[in-house]
Amino acid sequence: MTTLDLFGARAPSRRIPRFDPTLVLSWAIVAVVLAWALAPGLFTPHSGTVGIAGNQLKAPDAAHWFGTDEIGRDVLARIIYGAANSLAGAIVAVAVGFFGGTALGLVAGSVGGKLDIAIMRIVDVLLSVPGLLLQLSIIIILGFGTVNVAVAVGVTIVAGFARLMRSEVIRVRQADYVEAAFGSGGRFAAVLWRHVLPNSLGTVIAYAALQFGSAILAISTLGFLGYGAPPPTPEWGLLISEGRKYLTAACWLTTFPGLAVILVVLAANRISQSLRRSS
Repeated sequence: MTTLDLFGARAPSRRIPRFDPTLVLSWAIVAVVLAWALAPGLFTPHSGTVGIAGNQLKAPDAAHWFGTDEIGRDVLARIIYGAANSLAGAIVAVAVGFFGGTALGLVAGSVGGKLDIAIMRIVDVLLSVPGLLLQLSIIIILGFGTVNVAVAVGVTIVAGFARLMRSEVIRVRQADYVEAAFGSGGRFAAVLWRHVLPNSLGTVIAYAALQFGSAILAISTLGFLGYGAPPPTPEWGLLISEGRKYLTAACWLTTFPGLAVILVVLAANRISQSLRRSS
């Protein structure tokens, strides 16, 4: 649709963003899971670690919507309390990858020369190693636990952030306003901080949202393998691992924690697509 301006020329009208129910649903899922992590006691009266005698392996009903596990703990409560561990680990992992990769990419793209070549060769080495193998190697060095798992996942995604940030910095450095800033006597560090860095972060932030979902999946995988939080700490990957022993008799023990992981990962990916389009 177009409108006529005062001189008879056609002027494009502003495009009104269309309502996207999938995006709204994705934000709603993320908001609910964040609320679980911040105030789990508001969403369930049950404990996330203490079971009730006589309630072992009860199927989902009005009292326990997601059923109970082998020692009588409410599965929904375990999922709600486990959100804090899974989300905190994902936030730490993305923070490690974002800040480490952004710093490396900014230096490589802005300085160039031999330093750029050296940094990119390190990035190529990181990308050539399978992610799970590198994560397990780092965990063996640091030890088990949610924080160490998150750091290991964060180190494996540094290379992706660094490569993306470098390409964005090179693109922004060729812009006219950056050349004008250098030509007017702007110092190298000041131009990078005021012009290059802010205008290079849009795509990187969208990539961070995508990596948030991937980090949850990776942390859940390592928790499933037994490298994450130790029992009885509720953690989504650990819940799936514990429930596989009763897969035929009590499938809800793995189904509902698995659905929680899938929904959060899909929501994060959908939000990332939205941020990428707007950047």
